[in-house]
Amino acid sequence: MRDKFLRLERLTSGLSMLAACAMLALAAGLGVFQIVTRFVLETPAEWTEVLIRFSLIWMVFLGIPTAFRQGAMVSVDVLYRWSPARLRRLLDWVVCLAALSLIAVIVWWGWDYANRGKVQTMSGLESMSMFWAYLALPVGGLLSMIGIIGNLLDTQRLELETAQ
Repeated sequence: MRDKFLRLERLTSGLSMLAACAMLALAAGLGVFQIVTRFVLETPAEWTEVLIRFSLIWMVFLGIPTAFRQGAMVSVDVLYRWSPARLRRLLDWVVCLAALSLIAVIVWWGWDYANRGKVQTMSGLESMSMFWAYLALPVGGLLSMIGIIGNLLDTQRLELETAQ
């Protein structure tokens, strides 16, 4: 069961990181396009600014699961380094439960916010509902929960290993 969950976690974290990288590439491409249309062609495309903003929001929320999985999100380095092995495992559980609680709030209210945003449209893209922009919160939160539990089952502390 543990191995199956970790396999699922690797798949979801990998796909979310791939999507986060795609969102960054999209934002960069749209930024270049916006510069060309505004300063070279002198005909600005107002819709690019909106898409850049929302692709960056999606990038952040799709990148968070990998940060949680690598143990780089909620860091209690000093306590972890000073604690004996038994207390470290308890500390892992406390951090996991605190992170899951926070993410559960983000998922709950993010879904509510996305549903309330269905009637709004994006300025510059009046044909698109704000639901798609706000959906980043619950989607990223659910993927983060998988990463948090994955880190509890197979602990990684990449920020501790790379710290000087």
